[in-house]
Amino acid sequence: MKKILVPTDFSQEANQALHVAAQLAKKYDAEIYLLHLLELPLHQVDAMASHSELPEAMFFMKLAHKRFEELASQDFLQGIEVHETIEFDKSFSGIKEICHKHEINLIVMGSHGVTGFKEMFIGSNTEKVVRSSDVPVLVIKNKHESFDIKDFVFASDFNNDNKETYKQAVKLAEAFNSKIHLVMVNTANRFTTTEVANQRINTFIKDTSFENYSINIYNDTTVEEGILNFSKSINADLIGISTHGRQGIAHFFNGSISEDLVNHANRPVVTFKI
Repeated sequence: MKKILVPTDFSQEANQALHVAAQLAKKYDAEIYLLHLLELPLHQVDAMASHSELPEAMFFMKLAHKRFEELASQDFLQGIEVHETIEFDKSFSGIKEICHKHEINLIVMGSHGVTGFKEMFIGSNTEKVVRSSDVPVLVIKNKHESFDIKDFVFASDFNNDNKETYKQAVKLAEAFNSKIHLVMVNTANRFTTTEVANQRINTFIKDTSFENYSINIYNDTTVEEGILNFSKSINADLIGISTHGRQGIAHFFNGSISEDLVNHANRPVVTFKI
């Protein structure tokens, strides 16, 4: 974890994410790339020209630069190498290219509370990042004076196509020095016996040497409620889930997502692309 990307619109939520990213950067001697997107046609913006067809472009560039300077001067960023990054004519769906360009290892994003987290799954900028990013995306919902991950829930159906995401989760757990709680949620309409579920999970993790984990079969009315309730029961610091890119996180839940998860997940969530 040497390069962390933090998209920012200079909002309070984005600053909360930056505060977490700063803690991670100090802990792992990483650099931070602060990204601000300006939705302006790049071909009409010429910083070397004396005249621009879009004079407002230069105004917003200067305004963004001023805000970057204000952010970089905050005490919690002292001692961290922070890069100012402005991209033109790009949507958040192009985050994959940005990550490749700067060789990013982790994206840290803020979310606007309950409403923002709900929007994450139905078309917001956060969802666009989650869907398009090849690197893990850490979504921060609240202020964290100390971002310490001791209990990390990894929720899955433990099919083979999720194995690569589990390896990413293990790397993150090793970096955080945290325990992974593997949880498979049992529901009435998709019931699996404890014996079969345990066998599936053990087969799933057999090629991974990580040993600081627990196996949990949790019964609930829906998968979403099961993840929430189990995470609450152990006071988890982080929830990890998988996404299938353009199909979105909905594929993880067999095509449907209850508002229970997006409305009530009052803790950080990290997504891994399958």
